Amino acid sequence: MTIILVCAAIAGLTVIDQLIKLWAIANLQGQPARPFLQIGSFDWMHLRYLENSGAAFSILKGNRGFLIVFPIIMIAVCLYILNRYGKTRRWLQIAMPLIAAGGLGNLIDRIFRGGSVVDYFDFQLCNFAVFNFADICVTVGVGIVIIGLLFLEKELPDAKKLKNAERIPYEHTAAPLAEAGILPEAGELPAAEAAPLCEEAPLNENADEVPEDAGA
Repeated sequence: MTIILVCAAIAGLTVIDQLIKLWAIANLQGQPARPFLQIGSFDWMHLRYLENSGAAFSILKGNRGFLIVFPIIMIAVCLYILNRYGKTRRWLQIAMPLIAAGGLGNLIDRIFRGGSVVDYFDFQLCNFAVFNFADICVTVGVGIVIIGLLFLEKELPDAKKLKNAERIPYEHTAAPLAEAGILPEAGELPAAEAAPLCEEAPLNENADEVPEDAGA
């Protein structure tokens, strides 16, 4: 995924988040909660306007400075991870833009809406925090990261490791003759020690004499 597609995905998700929040401000603010998702007799979710000055479940409430700085760091980390590992791990190309877009959507609220985030989804089946589209993006992105690390992250095979290994440029340098194992010139060879001469065997003085009975 190129940087242009990443920026487009983050921008698109952030725009969707802000448009829903503008709709919630115009249609839900000051109004009672309304049913949103009903399946049979189950009332799954309501739409209820809420301004949250903290993080999830209203933790860190009132710490506006931290809640502004932390999403900026989180977005920068997401972009770094995507640039560093996104080419070999395709699931990061989905997870990181989701987390970055969710963080950016809530960051815009904290900067331009007095430090509070607009929430509107009220889950009914259990006592759960009111949340928004940006929170869903972050949650889904983190879920993909967990699944990727547990089930999709596998050690690269040896062939792929060799293919992705960093190539070190080869520098051709002439090695000294002694190191390269090249024989020196003939004139440079050390003089060999002369082998000792063998002692001459004594001559038999009677070798030329023919025995008298040799011709018989």
